[in-house]
Amino acid sequence: MALRTAKEVVVLDRRSFLRTAAGATAGLTLPPSFLHALSQPAPPLPAEPLFEADEEAYWAQVRQQFLIPPDEVYLNNGTVGSSPLPVLQAVFNGYKETEKMDQADPEDYPIWGYGPWNEFRDPLAEFVGCTRDEIALLRNSTEANSYIANGIDMKAGDEVLTTDQEHPSGNGPWDLRAKRYGIVVKRIELPKPPKTPAEIMNRLNDAITSRTRVIFVSHITTVTGVVMPAKEICALARSKGIISALDGAHTTGMMKLNIRELGCDMFASSPHKWLQAPKGSGFLYVRDEMQDRLWNTIATAGWDDPKLKAERFQRIGSSNVPALYGLRAAVQFARLVISARM
Repeated sequence: MALRTAKEVVVLDRRSFLRTAAGATAGLTLPPSFLHALSQPAPPLPAEPLFEADEEAYWAQVRQQFLIPPDEVYLNNGTVGSSPLPVLQAVFNGYKETEKMDQADPEDYPIWGYGPWNEFRDPLAEFVGCTRDEIALLRNSTEANSYIANGIDMKAGDEVLTTDQEHPSGNGPWDLRAKRYGIVVKRIELPKPPKTPAEIMNRLNDAITSRTRVIFVSHITTVTGVVMPAKEICALARSKGIISALDGAHTTGMMKLNIRELGCDMFASSPHKWLQAPKGSGFLYVRDEMQDRLWNTIATAGWDDPKLKAERFQRIGSSNVPALYGLRAAVQFARLVISARM
């Protein structure tokens, strides 16, 4: 076998590269049925009067928006939702638009992780009841919960009060901080089921000490699906000078949500569940008055600029912006189909 020079090994001429790339991608083509579904208009949404006239027919038409096989019933939105066709098409169109690389500013594409993304934050903020400047677009509530646990000033011996019904993504960030920095995680036992909201409130109130710095609970628990008395919990925390943070992974899209009315200081959520946004869609809410009390977990340009408000928490470097096209479409889909039924 003839030896090749280093230059011959390292450098491919253009024609050889194109032949190699073409061969490698030949087996990666998307199924024609999938491409067809994304390139065609989604089935029309049912007319508003149909819901009152024939609710079953209404939801049967909505069902046509999903790629779930017709002989299957999907019931696990608590893990991930199935994105409807308008959401998938928005993601696909986002890629088609952005991958042209013809942005007016040549720096726009490479620094995707540094934009305000107001065109995506505005509709989401309106949908969940807060302002654009209080929302950072992240990838899921796991990430947002980690930002909360890592970002609040606490010292060894300080306590975070939580429950025995939190998701691992709510427990893990606090347990890590306890193991590394010596904070104390106190978990109260929730009844299964609680008989009244007062039963929950009394247990939380009795567990508060002079060292309690944070109350962190799920808005809707992952273990039993109990809707916690979040507004009352946040009011209790505020009355005692304690930070309140809610794991709202299951709230967005499942029930009407007005974060400001809840009165929490921080709120984490995963719209890829009940809102059926693209996987990897999440957000962190930080009440305007609390933003200077939360340190960034990921630091890049702008991390220490207070004028950016919550935007500084979404600056993580290059990001999957087409997923945000899908998130915006999911909000619009929910407004058209779901919100009026809640």
